[in-house]
Amino acid sequence: MAKKLNMRKRYELLTRGLGWEPTYQPKEKVFPQESYEGIKIVDWDKWEDPFRLTAEAYWKYQAEKDKKLYAIIDSFAQNNGHLNLTNASYINALKIFIQGVSPLEYGAHRGFANLARQFSGEGAQIACQMQSIDELRHVQTQIHTLSHYNKHFTGLHDPFHMHDRVWYLSVPKSYFDDARSAGPFEFMTSISFAFEYILTNLLFVPFMSGAAHNGDMATVTFGFSAQSDESRHMTLGLEIIKFIVEQHEDNLEIVQGWIDKHFWRAYRVLGLVSAMQDYMLPDSPMSWKEAWDIYFVDNCGALFKDLGRYGLRMPKFHEQATEESEHLSHQIYTVLYQFSHAAAFQTEVPSKEKMDWLSEKYPNTFDKYYRPRWEMYAQMEKEGKRYFNAGLPQVCQTCQVPMCFTDISKGNPMELSYRVSEFNGDKFHTCSDGCKSIFDHEPEKYAHAWIPPHQIFQGNCGGAEMPDVLKYYHFNEDDSGEYKGSADDNSWKAAHHNSNDDNDIKESA
Repeated sequence: MAKKLNMRKRYELLTRGLGWEPTYQPKEKVFPQESYEGIKIVDWDKWEDPFRLTAEAYWKYQAEKDKKLYAIIDSFAQNNGHLNLTNASYINALKIFIQGVSPLEYGAHRGFANLARQFSGEGAQIACQMQSIDELRHVQTQIHTLSHYNKHFTGLHDPFHMHDRVWYLSVPKSYFDDARSAGPFEFMTSISFAFEYILTNLLFVPFMSGAAHNGDMATVTFGFSAQSDESRHMTLGLEIIKFIVEQHEDNLEIVQGWIDKHFWRAYRVLGLVSAMQDYMLPDSPMSWKEAWDIYFVDNCGALFKDLGRYGLRMPKFHEQATEESEHLSHQIYTVLYQFSHAAAFQTEVPSKEKMDWLSEKYPNTFDKYYRPRWEMYAQMEKEGKRYFNAGLPQVCQTCQVPMCFTDISKGNPMELSYRVSEFNGDKFHTCSDGCKSIFDHEPEKYAHAWIPPHQIFQGNCGGAEMPDVLKYYHFNEDDSGEYKGSADDNSWKAAHHNSNDDNDIKESA
């Protein structure tokens, strides 16, 4: 009788046992990207996948999750669950999510599929292949979940077209383009470690908690379904970092440089999340600053204490990011408010209740710096002069966020921050020391960035007039502008008015 294999041996046969040594071509030609970044791998057999997941186990595990997920999504749709939201203004956060985050999941799917081909170690190949499939599944579940909202609300109809063209979506797109145009080890450091391990909890945990607080159980469900995958992705990111620096001493300096760069780039992308969290959720479970203190200051502080024994330190400019946590969401949302006439979502002046909540959460900054601004905008709106910025903003050459940040680290919270670099006789503007440092290290890469305002001025975005640009974006007439009085606001009020009438009829009967 054949002896039954133990789990470890079975895992080795279904992963390491699938590899082979090339014979008629040298390994360097079969895996050309593995060496050009300068990373030295001595022994791929030292790579350990902490989850030891095989394809057979993976499909069973994910099929069970999908069965539960789609049952809940179907029930949500059949029972018109969207009518149980706190308010239709909440949907504007979902619009930014499907436009800005879901295409990144697809980019991650393609990036990890490439890594599965470029790494010569069988264990890493299998781990990257599983993550590639995970990311594709995340895109699908997000699209299926939010397709229900697309039947009832504006701005959700063409997110992948928008992602490649719209000004505020160039922020997440440029970050992923940066990672995917790098080598395989830098991509892994960028996405699996800097984004997935260090910062992803700032996106998924508060946002899914916010969805629950606002009655959006469909989004909560796809978030929970993805979160178990995210735990594997985070662990993969941590293990690959440890593996690389353990392989050769020359790898340490290269990896630290990538961590510095991609922490800052990913942090700038999360500026959009801070605005969603503090301003676009009618009922916010926690502020951006609270989330930053928990998931970065505390958690990552402990993480890098552990990584210190490998010679790794906290990423550069992390102190500046922590200082900015008192200001980030207010500055980003101000930009979104001013330019929402050219966006596929609507904005509004925060209500008195929301401003009181922001005062409570940001006692050192909100009343002093930001409440007067919102009160001024509210007064302008009352006078029939709702403020929309008629110009095009200067954006950072590196992160592509409009230059809205102030010089907090230099003690100037009301003075705009900008830095200037020169390359090949041209001047390039960046928003911070972090973005300037990244530009100066690789100016050839960022000098050629696709900058939306520049492209609009050059006539490369559909034409010279705003209607031409919005058509190029695939925006519909009701997608943009002020939320109060919008199509979403009116249909929401009509639906709830009819619902109240039905309740009155039932009660009288």
